[in-house]
Amino acid sequence: MLVTVLEFISANWVDWLFGLISVFCAAICKNVIKNTKKNDAIAEGVQSLLRENIVHNYNKYQDREYCPIYAKESIKRVYEAYHRLGGNDVATKLYNTLLEMPEEPEKEE
Repeated sequence: MLVTVLEFISANWVDWLFGLISVFCAAICKNVIKNTKKNDAIAEGVQSLLRENIVHNYNKYQDREYCPIYAKESIKRVYEAYHRLGGNDVATKLYNTLLEMPEEPEKEE
């Protein structure tokens, strides 16, 4: 009996090995797909937050009618990250408008 079991194992060990490798690869693929979906969701959420920041700054400085240089530098960094994440819509127009604004308030005479 023991001899037949050992014979069976020695005759089929390659099949078992490939079966185990297949199960292992399937588990890795499932994990990669799950992480990819999660990373995509995180990137989409960050992009939304960056877009919201651009819109907020636009509204803030549009009311003031000027945008200080330090704010422009910060907005540039936010927009570059937003753009790298695939954002390129109305926020681009708002970004360009912010950069064209004067950096100091107009002086009253």
